[in-house]
Amino acid sequence: MKSTLLTSFLQSELGIPTAWISLAQQQGEADPDLLPMILWQYGMLTLSQLERVFDWLETFTLPCVE
Repeated sequence: MKSTLLTSFLQSELGIPTAWISLAQQQGEADPDLLPMILWQYGMLTLSQLERVFDWLETFTLPCVE
């Protein structure tokens, strides 16, 4: 669920194309948490966008399920 929400954030808030996200996901297949860093490493995110992603991730919490 977190990766789906992250993908939605990247597309809606930062305008990152689906194709770029798919490419980065293939590169980081072993660890999906590396997606923002991979996007930045390949020049698909600026440093300020990467900071926005980290800020979003920092405030992200999954709802408690009881």
